[in-house]
Amino acid sequence: MMKKLLLTTLCVAASLLATWAQGTAKITFEKDTFHFGAFSENNPKVTCKFKFKNTGDALLVIHQAIASCGCTVPVYPKEPIKPGEEGEVTVTYNGAGKFPGHFRKSITLRTNGKPEIVRLYIEGDMTPKE
Repeated sequence: MMKKLLLTTLCVAASLLATWAQGTAKITFEKDTFHFGAFSENNPKVTCKFKFKNTGDALLVIHQAIASCGCTVPVYPKEPIKPGEEGEVTVTYNGAGKFPGHFRKSITLRTNGKPEIVRLYIEGDMTPKE
C-alpha cells in the first residue's frame, strides 16, 4: 500500500515537473489594429499583414483564426513557431456587395500560448463607386 502511494506521488510530481519545464508560448503582435484608410468601391478588396513574434519559451501554435464576418478572410501559419521566431497573419477584406462607408471587423485567434485568445481588428472607409 505504501509503495503504491509513493509511486503515485512520484508520477504526479514528475508530470507536474514535465509540464512546468515545457515552458509557455507567448504571442506578441507589433500592433493589433490596421486601418486601411479610404479606398474605392471600384477596388473593394484590400489586404494587410499583422506581424507577430513568439516571445515565450515553448512552441507557439495558432489553432484557428475566426473572422467576425464572411467578407474578412484570415490566413495564418499552420506550422508551430519556435521561441524567438516571427510569423504573420494576413487578412483580406472584400467589400464587394457591401454598403460604402466605415467598417470595423475583428479576427479572433485561438493559440496554445498566453494569451490563449487574441483579437485583431481591421477598419477602413470604402467610398462609393465613381
